[in-house]
Amino acid sequence: MDEVTREDASQAAGGFRIADFNDRPPWWGGDLQTLRNFFMAQSEPLPSMSATLEFEASDGSGDWLTGRLERPLATGVAGPLILLIHGLTGCEDSTYVRASARFHLARGRSVLRLNLRGAGPYKRAAKSYYHAGCAADIQDVLDGLGDEQNRRGIFLVGFSLGGNILLNLLAGLKPGHRIFGAATVSAPIEPLEACRRLMQPRNALYHRWLLKRMKQDVLALAELTSRERRDITNARSVYEFDDRWVAPRNGFRDAEDYYDRTAGACRIASISVPTLLLHAQNDPWIPVEPYLDLASSTASSVQVLVALSGGHVGFHERGHAETWHDRMIDVFLGGLLTATSDFDNDS
Repeated sequence: MDEVTREDASQAAGGFRIADFNDRPPWWGGDLQTLRNFFMAQSEPLPSMSATLEFEASDGSGDWLTGRLERPLATGVAGPLILLIHGLTGCEDSTYVRASARFHLARGRSVLRLNLRGAGPYKRAAKSYYHAGCAADIQDVLDGLGDEQNRRGIFLVGFSLGGNILLNLLAGLKPGHRIFGAATVSAPIEPLEACRRLMQPRNALYHRWLLKRMKQDVLALAELTSRERRDITNARSVYEFDDRWVAPRNGFRDAEDYYDRTAGACRIASISVPTLLLHAQNDPWIPVEPYLDLASSTASSVQVLVALSGGHVGFHERGHAETWHDRMIDVFLGGLLTATSDFDNDS
């Protein structure tokens, strides 16, 4: 393990820590760290044997979720299945998802690049769209995995909105689950505060771009009423989009009810699975204050690591080809594997 990883890993132990972070030139600051995923997007084939998996939603809608299961080319799988959950307007092919898949495949781990409901290459397999509280969909995926995928347990990683969905799942897990551990990266754990940050004048370009993509994704769904299409089209902000379509479509009173009831920060105390929360102090989209508020109230099973820089799902660090968040998750997972091995040897 290199010296930077040793330092950050030691800081990650013990509940809540602030970590140093050195931006990789020329990606200085939160905005450039965030935008690198778009400027440097890559689509090279992953070094794996790949197959498409399908999971039927249990809510009677007839919707399906899909994902790409990647198995390392080398024989002998090391550790649990890594299940990657993308963020808002993302999919299995998002740059950060592919980068993390490549990272874990190189370490001999199988990876499932999940598409949330209504996302990805097979988005028309769904009539509705995912949201911040759709933990039941992830549970359906876990229930639909076969014995081979479950055999070594599962480690889940949620990026951005996918991280908030993951926290909702972890707080209400069904008995007998096979989840080994979990991590979130740049998750909006207080959705209302994240929405307010996104709508600030300094984020106008981000806001306009994200709202356009949200509308495009949802308007591609086959089953929308004329009123729904009108409300989606006329929404002038992410808040209006959530208030006029997401909330009523999914049984919430309005946007603030939706944000309040799906806030991952309120679920932390109920999480018993070992979980690592990663965030950057200079994330331009997601405020750091909700993470700082967890410093005195974090569950014993949850660790929070806030880097001084890294942007939103960026974390491109000087001296490293692989992202800081992937390396920190690897350290965290390695500790869990070691602890499990020590326990097995003692018993």
